[in-house]
Amino acid sequence: MEYFINVILPIPLEKLFTYSVSKSEAEFLRPGMRIGVPFGKSKIYTALVYSVHNKPPVVYEAKEIHRILDEHPIVNLYQLEHWQWIADYYMCSLGEVFRSAVPSAFLLESETLILRNDRVEVLESDLEDDEFLVYEALQHQSTLKVHEVNSIVDKKNILPILNRLLEKKVILLKEEMYEQYKPKLVRYVKLDTKYLSEEKLEALLESLSRAPKQSQVVLSLFQLQAVKKKPIKVSELEETSGGSKAVIKSLVDKEILEEYFIRTDRVKYEGEEENFALKELNQYQQQAFKDISRGFEDKKTVLLHGVTSSGKTEVYVKLIEECIRLGKQALYLLPEIALTTQLISRLQDYFGEKVSVYHSKYNIQERVEVWNNVLAKKPKAQIVIGARSALFLPYSDLGLIIVDEEHEGSFKQFDPAPRYHARDAAIVLANLHQSNIILGSATPSIESFFNAQTGKYGYAQIKRRYGNVLMPEIELLDLKEHTRKKRMKGHFSKRLLEEIKETLDAGEQVILFQNRRGYAPIVECTTCGHSPQCSNCDVSLTFHQYKKQLRCHYCGYHMALPESCQACGSLSLDTKGFGTEQVEKELETLFPDAKTWRMDLDTTRGKHGYEKIITAFEQQEMDILVGTQMLTKGLDFRNVSLVGIMNADSLLNFPDYRAHERCFQLLTQVAGRAGRTKKQGRVLIQSYNPYHQILKQVSTNDYEGMFKEQLYEREQYNYPPQNRIIRITFKHKEYNRLNEAAEWFAQALRNALGINVLGPEYPPVARIRNQFLKNVMVKIPQNQSLPKTKTVIKRIEKSFNSVSQYRSVRVIYNVDHI
Repeated sequence: MEYFINVILPIPLEKLFTYSVSKSEAEFLRPGMRIGVPFGKSKIYTALVYSVHNKPPVVYEAKEIHRILDEHPIVNLYQLEHWQWIADYYMCSLGEVFRSAVPSAFLLESETLILRNDRVEVLESDLEDDEFLVYEALQHQSTLKVHEVNSIVDKKNILPILNRLLEKKVILLKEEMYEQYKPKLVRYVKLDTKYLSEEKLEALLESLSRAPKQSQVVLSLFQLQAVKKKPIKVSELEETSGGSKAVIKSLVDKEILEEYFIRTDRVKYEGEEENFALKELNQYQQQAFKDISRGFEDKKTVLLHGVTSSGKTEVYVKLIEECIRLGKQALYLLPEIALTTQLISRLQDYFGEKVSVYHSKYNIQERVEVWNNVLAKKPKAQIVIGARSALFLPYSDLGLIIVDEEHEGSFKQFDPAPRYHARDAAIVLANLHQSNIILGSATPSIESFFNAQTGKYGYAQIKRRYGNVLMPEIELLDLKEHTRKKRMKGHFSKRLLEEIKETLDAGEQVILFQNRRGYAPIVECTTCGHSPQCSNCDVSLTFHQYKKQLRCHYCGYHMALPESCQACGSLSLDTKGFGTEQVEKELETLFPDAKTWRMDLDTTRGKHGYEKIITAFEQQEMDILVGTQMLTKGLDFRNVSLVGIMNADSLLNFPDYRAHERCFQLLTQVAGRAGRTKKQGRVLIQSYNPYHQILKQVSTNDYEGMFKEQLYEREQYNYPPQNRIIRITFKHKEYNRLNEAAEWFAQALRNALGINVLGPEYPPVARIRNQFLKNVMVKIPQNQSLPKTKTVIKRIEKSFNSVSQYRSVRVIYNVDHI
């Protein structure tokens, strides 16, 4: 009998691929194990076993596998089922989900090795100069890697040289796979067993009397072992004894000390033992806790709607404690890495080393270790905090999922595929594990609140801030009026400056919000009106003063700030608009004694970038923090009594059906950073249109008013939550071909689906990285089957790809586009 396996390859293939295996391999292999398989002409990929069976493929002959990489599955059946749902729902391939889900260290790709061909006699006179250099290098070492050949011949493109050597049969090529993950080994030492008795030790110290440093090291080690009763690190012994590495090495060489290595995790909890002194819940939190428990009993997803600073985290901690008591795993999802910084320390105070962290700022080695700890169900990974990628870890006994700040757009992945929404994918994961799931927010998304109103979700509410602190007082400032009366200083109204001065005099802190980084979004010539544009995208370049640079925020293209206009040569260049950098500069002039700091993408690039700024602000090492929307996400600063919003209009006037909902959420969240302890906070919102309905709703904290208004509007125009949306984006470097292709596809959709197809239309930025973009939007009413609609779209895509001139146009699906 023949044996075959279906595998998932980490590339966008529509179907699984089949390989042949021997009987013993088929008995050993299980779904979720990695294997190396040949694919294409010579490449070897890391594939994941999906199933073992006896059916040979019909269209092609099954190749044999290259090698087995795991002894046990690294991916479990829950994950495979979850990945399949993500691939089906978000219209992508299982391979794309696989590549996105696992740490890149697990995806070993082969490297080409160059070997000398010993079976052929080579005439050196037949070789050209650069060929001879490669040949000569292979006389001294048996194999060369591609990058080594690059440096030998000092050329970037070495393929022609290798092809010529292959034709002359001088070299052979071989594909080899390399493991990227290397466990961290820490050096320890102990006294050799023959010196453990006191007499032997005395004799040893006597023999070392002429080597006082060695004698001191041995004595120190003996004392440390007696006191600590646990393994002694080499670094610890160096510090205690004052001996150098050379002294310890010579003792190891003499076999007086024995050296050994212990494998340890790179990320370790350094604090005290866990302390389960949980805070007592107040009456409003207790009521919410009861409502949540009731929702869990009905097997429902529960929405916790608690105003900013109402103590939602304490309710989550209580739920996690119950989950831990039952011996199950808990997942705490956050939208931003910035938030994990504050939350980790709070959860570690309660649960000690049971907390693991998983997000993209961790390096691949650290991520592999967290993955392995979750897979092995180790106590140190019983609670996982992370951004959306933490959803893919190999949980086997999940008891609780918390999706905090569930309204956040950061939970949606945009590029590359899978373009999933972590909140919705978490609900499906909870159903697979039969676990509880809670969505929390001070400003829930319209969809989640609608589901709670219609009874699909359970609902719990906390209307009061913790400790009965008053909600912040919100004041709207009319910039038109202030400008007319000449009461502006730079981008600050006099009223905002007075409040900042008062707050600083009282020894309190200020947060200023401007949702644009850089110094100014546009540099313009005052003579001819020209402004520098990105050469790859249809956007103007943003001016960053600290680097004296113009930079594109889409593709990263940058250039030095020109001294004169590129069009007319005039020296009079001016900036239009303002970003966080300009606000920071103005503050340094207006309040020279205050310590001002900036928190945006430019200042938080490093692994600990967020942590440094948040910790410094918490410890009151700075007075004013200027930032983008990073500041709005559930951060808890005790001494902030004033929040200033520099310009609310940029959020309102955005070409998107969610603009008003987002503006309400963002402003309410940033306002919620003010006055979180005893004293009522103040929030000042600067706007050219202070009478806008959304700004009024923010100032009175009228979430339900905003919800009803937005729901009515969306019902009128067939937008979610009543309808589903699939956005189809077309990408190509040729403008005319893109237009033709998008029009063809949209017409085919209209013929199949009727009137609910909008477009094709150009997005606000119609060219990014030299690729033109065009969008088509498909609206799917409640009475229309979503799976059938997707099948129709996929069928149209097949016909589309069979038209030769359209085949090069890239089609991207974004289901539930936000």
